[in-house]
Amino acid sequence: MIDPEDIAAFQAEVADIKPLPPVNRVQLNKPKPAAPSRPSVSEKKPVERKKPRQEALPAHWNTPAEAKPPATLDPVQAEFRAAMSGVQPLPPPNLVEHGKRPPPPRPLQHLADEQAALHESLHGFISLQDRLEGGDEPHYLRTGLAQNVLRDLRRGRWVIQDEIDLHGLNRDEARHLLAGFLAECLHHGKRCVRVVHGKGLGSPQKTSILRQLVRGWLAQRQEVLAYCQAKPPDGGEGALIVLLRNQK
Repeated sequence: MIDPEDIAAFQAEVADIKPLPPVNRVQLNKPKPAAPSRPSVSEKKPVERKKPRQEALPAHWNTPAEAKPPATLDPVQAEFRAAMSGVQPLPPPNLVEHGKRPPPPRPLQHLADEQAALHESLHGFISLQDRLEGGDEPHYLRTGLAQNVLRDLRRGRWVIQDEIDLHGLNRDEARHLLAGFLAECLHHGKRCVRVVHGKGLGSPQKTSILRQLVRGWLAQRQEVLAYCQAKPPDGGEGALIVLLRNQK
């Protein structure tokens, strides 16, 4: 409970005090400043040209030399940033643009030589020596093979690895036996064989029908690459030297 005498004393002390004027009070909402007046034409200032805009650099590049690195960086990073403080990046036009990797070189001369050699072997001129070796004897060369394949077969450069004798057989027996013989030679990797069909001296009119049939059968076989008439020591007109394809 406040003493009435204290209240009377307090009122006597503040009797001469006046409140602050309203102007000195704090204004929460300040009034907006008035819009500045536009200068006249004669008072306009010359237009300043804008400077070219510079690309913003990373913040850590603009760090002054005396600024200390963050406390979380290790000493190596701090020294690196301090050393790179004044470095600026190159402008984009000066950056190197790597093009596509060039294709590997092609051996054009080597390809041209191979094509010329292939054309020469297929369409080249046949010399007189080749014609003398060929004569009129029967021969066969599969389409697409070089002429030197038949030439080597005629000159005996292939070793005869096996042979079959068809004397005394009829047409069906000879054809069946020849087909089995070629299949067996192909299976065992034999490339050069001799097929004896006879000269037909015991046939009517001295003509060997089996000789004509064997030539046609060999030309129809896929495993036969070429054949030619055998040399006199190997049977002459009564035999053929046959070259087979490689099983591999």
